[in-house]
Amino acid sequence: MDINAPSRIPTGIDEAEWAIRCDLAALYRLVAHHKMTDLIYTHISARIPGPEHHFLINRYGVLFHEMRASDLVKIDLDGNVVDPHHPAAPTTVNKAGFVIHSAIHAAREDAQCVVHTHTAAGIAVSAQEHGLLPISQHALKFYGRLAYHGYEGIALDLEERDRLVADLGQHSAMILVNHGLLVTGRSIPEAWNQIYYLERACQAQVAALSGGAKLILPPEEVRLRTASQYGRDPNSPTLKLAWEASLRLIEGDRTDWRC
Repeated sequence: MDINAPSRIPTGIDEAEWAIRCDLAALYRLVAHHKMTDLIYTHISARIPGPEHHFLINRYGVLFHEMRASDLVKIDLDGNVVDPHHPAAPTTVNKAGFVIHSAIHAAREDAQCVVHTHTAAGIAVSAQEHGLLPISQHALKFYGRLAYHGYEGIALDLEERDRLVADLGQHSAMILVNHGLLVTGRSIPEAWNQIYYLERACQAQVAALSGGAKLILPPEEVRLRTASQYGRDPNSPTLKLAWEASLRLIEGDRTDWRC
């Protein structure tokens, strides 16, 4: 966390968890700021350090722009609420969100943060047979590093988790066909970087295709070179700078996310 949190941490939450809660709440608000929300649907999660693999996800019903650190619910990989600050009611956490996020957190130790969105551009590209085209610098960030998962209906079937994980493989970004976008990050700032640029790549593609003109695709060697130029360091100074700059966009919100 790069902006100081309130000094009073709620009872039963240690400093490490509170820092993650604050950053995750900020990420929810950034997604809202950039209009990537779908009312109370779609989800962002972050793993809490420890062998239990507990992770935080949004309390069902809270809009992304109003998310606070205390609104996040801690659950285990079986979907049980293990958070003394929230009642263990069936409506506390959205089931589809649990299915998708628990699958990735269970299978990928490197996936500290998982972001799933239903944006107009993301859904549009997910419905195009060719998928994400290598027509922009933003898209080339994901060239050769983007997975696809076929649509199976609303993600309520626990058996889909194995197929979702198999399709994701070792990639950190995936298009859910006829559904939306999904990214992982080894840190919350990295996950923010991933979803921001995947969304921008989809927006550019929709705009380019709408013009009706023939598209220019870079040569294969240029595509590969550009993809390789993007860094893969979760502690990159530029990631930190971008995260801190992004936080300034939501600083001064009517209610603070760090509470």
